Amino acid sequence: MHFVALAVTIGIAFAGLVSADENAGAGWAEENVRVVQMKLHEAGLYFGDIDGAYSSELAAALGRYQIRNGLPITGQLDTETSKALDAKPAVATTAADRTRSSETWRRLRMSNQQTPNNARETSSSRSAGTPGSGAEMPARSPPTATTPLFSGSTEPASAPPATASDTVSSSPGFSTERLRDYVGAFVLAGLDPHVGSETEFFADRVQYYDEGVIGREKIRKDLERYAARWPDRRFWLDGDITVDPQNGNRVRVTFPLRYELRNGAKHSSGKISKTLVLKPAGDDLQIVAVNERKAG
Repeated sequence: MHFVALAVTIGIAFAGLVSADENAGAGWAEENVRVVQMKLHEAGLYFGDIDGAYSSELAAALGRYQIRNGLPITGQLDTETSKALDAKPAVATTAADRTRSSETWRRLRMSNQQTPNNARETSSSRSAGTPGSGAEMPARSPPTATTPLFSGSTEPASAPPATASDTVSSSPGFSTERLRDYVGAFVLAGLDPHVGSETEFFADRVQYYDEGVIGREKIRKDLERYAARWPDRRFWLDGDITVDPQNGNRVRVTFPLRYELRNGAKHSSGKISKTLVLKPAGDDLQIVAVNERKAG
């Protein structure tokens, strides 16, 4: 009887130690996230509460940080990002966390409505870059809107002709900060578990690489084929974006994109200069043309 009582006592004590360790671990993780929130808030990239909670709002802020610092765009506190922030990695792995990725890129896509003016001004000073230059590319291989398509065309993307009454616009919706985050959201959508999420960024009809003007459903099928060919993908901006106002209240955005693609033993990596032509759609923007070329 005494032995049983002793065993029960030891068991309770051990359970208490485990619980204490778990609580300590949870507290440490919460403090780690809180420190990251504070750093991103001070940088003008995070606008939520400093509460130690890993939310889609924090994920969007991490995406902004990655976009501005040439890190792989994941929207997570991954190894590279945590090292840059002097924090510990906290990569989301549960099904709920993966599902939250859709909300993350949607927040990035509309981030102009959240970003304070001082944060926009700080970033804008780093946005006067030029598009990457490169040689002519071979016939298109891996097709997708957020990854290298290797189109044979070396001409920049252009939208369908505008009407004579159209004028060049410098709409606040086209602020460099807004466009940079829009590009990041577009890239991040290409990593969404819901394959083809990038389709939401396109207009009904799009000048799509060297395929001419095609519809959104055909684009979706192209993206699905690409995701099946390269299930493991990483992308990051490798320099500044270039913004050129166009006729018809549109804007052309060019940016250098580095990529790493894997499918088992198969591997592809490199750098492209990608171009999007955007038009306003209410409070949002839509892609009306997309093209790219290999960058040196």
